[in-house]
Amino acid sequence: MKAKMIIDKDYQIGRIDPRIYGSFIEHLGRAVYGGIYDPGHPLADENGFRKDVLDLVKKLGVPIVRYPGGNFVSGFNWEDSVGPVEQRPKRLDLAWFTTETNAFGLHEFAEWAKKADSSVMYAINLGTRGPENARDIVEYANHKGGSKFSDMRIANGAQDPFDIRLWCLGNEMDGPWQMGHKTAQEYARTANEAAKMMKWVDPTIELVACGSSSSEMPTFGDWEYTVLSEAYENIDYVSLHRYYANPTKDTKGFLARTMDMDDFIKTVVAICDAVKGKKHGKKQINLSFDEWNVWYHSNEQDKEIWKQEKWGPALPLLEDVYNFEDALLVGSMLMTLLRHADRVKIGCLAQLVNVIAPIMTSHEEPGKPGGTAWAQTIYYPFLHASKYGRGTSLNTLIETPKYDCSDYTDVPIIDSAAVLGDDGSVTVFAVNRDLAEDCVLELDLRSIGSLHLTEHLLLHHDDVNAVNTEANPFEVAPVSLPITPAEAAGGAASGTIGDGKPGCYTVKLPALSWNVLRFTR
Repeated sequence: MKAKMIIDKDYQIGRIDPRIYGSFIEHLGRAVYGGIYDPGHPLADENGFRKDVLDLVKKLGVPIVRYPGGNFVSGFNWEDSVGPVEQRPKRLDLAWFTTETNAFGLHEFAEWAKKADSSVMYAINLGTRGPENARDIVEYANHKGGSKFSDMRIANGAQDPFDIRLWCLGNEMDGPWQMGHKTAQEYARTANEAAKMMKWVDPTIELVACGSSSSEMPTFGDWEYTVLSEAYENIDYVSLHRYYANPTKDTKGFLARTMDMDDFIKTVVAICDAVKGKKHGKKQINLSFDEWNVWYHSNEQDKEIWKQEKWGPALPLLEDVYNFEDALLVGSMLMTLLRHADRVKIGCLAQLVNVIAPIMTSHEEPGKPGGTAWAQTIYYPFLHASKYGRGTSLNTLIETPKYDCSDYTDVPIIDSAAVLGDDGSVTVFAVNRDLAEDCVLELDLRSIGSLHLTEHLLLHHDDVNAVNTEANPFEVAPVSLPITPAEAAGGAASGTIGDGKPGCYTVKLPALSWNVLRFTR
């Protein structure tokens, strides 16, 4: 099987905002307690932060982390999470039927984000609360001092403001499962008034309004149009959330799910531009894809946990163990974001540690702290995209065989994206979706100038169900393939395509594989 790709440096989609490589920490399961924060662990630092987890997070280069939810935030009182820990109240969390101790809160997370070389994307409660509380938390977090809430922050030990730049106006308010669920018009009015007041406190912040929690929601489309029509002047982004599952073990159909993701993005962009036209507006509303991942492995396990125990703290919920097949789809989802870099400016892989996450820690027994942290299969495509997918997204011309599956037709067998780095390098990301056949990919980079193929990173496993575990953390891990001098030089040296012209390369992409091709000067 063969495929061809032409890459031209002048055919640009848009500048890649590094924030598309963001992630998410919710007060859910063991994301916080036993995840990023575990004071009794041998590897905890002076703040109780897991150093092994921090190391794995820092390698990912996550520029923002959305916090503290998620469904959790729709019943959350931010005041509960500040002040002396011993005075913070314990609360029943109706989102996940657990008890939140508030031992870890805003000050702790702001400090953790600094250590993780990241910044905070803070979500406010617009479910059970409203604009007044939204105003108050911005004052607490960002105002220098001399007011009730900024002075409260100072009294709680933070002299300098947290300077949180990015804020979410609630979470999934279109969902009936949400505390304080609202109709589109109810949410639009609340979000717009909250946005006004928040920006009056700090005009420099950016705001994300809730879009649909899935493209399958019955209100999808109408929800976005209503919210944007009301709040267009005061918001900067609209959110998208999407998770995919493969309960029927249909690999071909599962790996095609990004066809839906692509349509989702295009539709929301069209609605944003329709409202802009309706209002004769000048500003462009961009997209924040601030929840995305694979999620389904832990569903039955969670039901059993809730049967045995409700209202316990930090129950081990949503602990999906990801397989190799999931890593391929995550890679394709990342490439979909890159192909829409002109409008998708923020992305959050949901979530970061333990809860549907690329990083896992062992679930130690009570009173016996310990255990290790390791990378799940989905860690690696994210790591590669975050490391090498910085710069400008390029619009490639690709000829690839296609296939049909249960839900989609004309699915490209080779799913790909290309990035022009600021140093003149080019990185090609590619997934071969074919279950059995390798693909010879012919690349034409003649417009770029003198480049050499210097690296081919490959993630592949013969078993799509292979997973990484604490006992075997590298069962699914990338390898760097050797590059021959002929392959590195391309053109006449390889003599494969382009009549021996410099800048032409041939690379084999194994069946069912994630590939990173690095071309440097």
